[in-house]
Amino acid sequence: MRIVLLGGPGSGKGTQAKMLVEKLGIPQISTGDIFRAALKEGTPMGLKAKTYMDKGELVPDDVVIGVVEERLSKPDLDKGYMLDGFPRTLAQAKALDKILEAQGKSISHAVLVDVPDEELVKRLSGRRTCRNSACGAMFHVIFNAPKKEGVCDICGSELYQRDDDNEKTIRERLGVYNKQTAPLVQYFADKGLLRKVQGVGPIEEIFARIENAIA
Repeated sequence: MRIVLLGGPGSGKGTQAKMLVEKLGIPQISTGDIFRAALKEGTPMGLKAKTYMDKGELVPDDVVIGVVEERLSKPDLDKGYMLDGFPRTLAQAKALDKILEAQGKSISHAVLVDVPDEELVKRLSGRRTCRNSACGAMFHVIFNAPKKEGVCDICGSELYQRDDDNEKTIRERLGVYNKQTAPLVQYFADKGLLRKVQGVGPIEEIFARIENAIA
């Protein structure tokens, strides 16, 4: 089974991904992991990506696709895998189809963990992080509130809201995500591969919905 996992920042996609790969016994492939492995191994595409990363530039699509193609040719993926964070754009989705076509394979499901934007803003803007970098504990003002407001339960240090967790930044991130992902969602829907799952509710309940969607 080859799955593409889609979901906005704060959708809980990462949690569901871990549960899903455990249940299915297939590797989870995130672009971050692929890049780290490619850089470590010094693969041709990994080295090409490094030239952009060293300059602090975005790695262009053709290089991202090349790094993914290298990874998808490895034998540990013969039984299937779950792609998390790729494809991000329509061009990447079309390139993925070509890579798989050349291997005589195809995507089984594109699972979208669907959460309304207002819910995502509530989830992300409520996050608080321990200022003590040695601790780094995370809390949430609604879902996982500290015993004493603004104070870490674990080490007693101050809790703060990271810059990327303020509402303005979150809405900008969601705007970018929605603009990039809407065509992607439509692309998989047109191919009859989209499995839209409501991402609001208890974690186990959401996981059961995903299981049903791909059964």
